[in-house]
Amino acid sequence: MHKQNLIRGTSPLFIILFCLLISSCKDKPSSDAENKAAIEEATEALETILVKKESPEKTFRSLKGLADSTFVRLADFSDGFAYDMRYATTNNFLKEQVYECGECYTRVKTVKALLAANKAFKEKGAKIKFYDCYRPNSVQYKMWKIVPNPQYVANPKKGSIHNKGGAVDITLVTLDGEELDMGTDFDFFGKRAYHDNLDLPKEILVNRMLLKETMKKHGFWSTRTEWWHYNLQGAHKDPIANFNWDCE
Repeated sequence: MHKQNLIRGTSPLFIILFCLLISSCKDKPSSDAENKAAIEEATEALETILVKKESPEKTFRSLKGLADSTFVRLADFSDGFAYDMRYATTNNFLKEQVYECGECYTRVKTVKALLAANKAFKEKGAKIKFYDCYRPNSVQYKMWKIVPNPQYVANPKKGSIHNKGGAVDITLVTLDGEELDMGTDFDFFGKRAYHDNLDLPKEILVNRMLLKETMKKHGFWSTRTEWWHYNLQGAHKDPIANFNWDCE
C-alpha cells in the first residue's frame, strides 16, 4: 500500500496520530537518516492500527429461530468448508456452465447436519469440500436438455433431491485444503466410483469409508454408484424448489 494513498483514506483521528508521531521526531536535532527511519516507523505503526481497524473478526449468522425448511447460504454460517462448485464452470460432465455463479444454498435442516458432520471430520484432520448443493429446478431443466438421460440427470419433472435442498455432492480435503484420494474425480460415471467396488487401493477405501460412515452418523445416506453424493434422510419428501440466488 502506498503511504500517500494510505493517509488519504484515513480518518482525522489517524491523521492527528500520524502528525504527532512525526512531530515528536523533530523535537531534537537528528540526522536525515534518523528522521527517515522515525517516519517509516511511525507509518508502520499507523498501518498496523489501520489493518486491525479495517479487518474486524468475521461474524456468522445464527440458525436460531430459522425454520428447518428455510433456504440459507452455508457460507453465512461457517467458514469451515471448502468449495469447488463445478456447475458454475465448464469443468463438469456436461461441459457447460449451468449456474450463473457458484454458491452453496440448502435448507436449514441440511445445514445443521452438515455443520455437525464437518465438526466430526475436523476432529480427524479433514473437512468437507462441496461440488454442488441446492440446485434450482430451472437448472435441472438446463441439465436435462444437455443430457436427457435419467442415468446421469434426474428428470426435472420428477425433480432431484438437489432441487429439494436435501442433497450435496462432496469430497474431503485436509485442513490445509489437499484433497483426499477418492479414486475418481467428481461425476465419474463408472464402476470405479461405486461404493461397493472394493477392488481399489486401501487408501481410497479408507477415505471413502471415512466419508460415508461419518455422513451416515449425521443423517445422510449415500447412493451406490456415486461416492460423492449424499441425501439427507427424509429430504425426498420436501417440495421441489426453484428460487435462484443473487450473483454479485
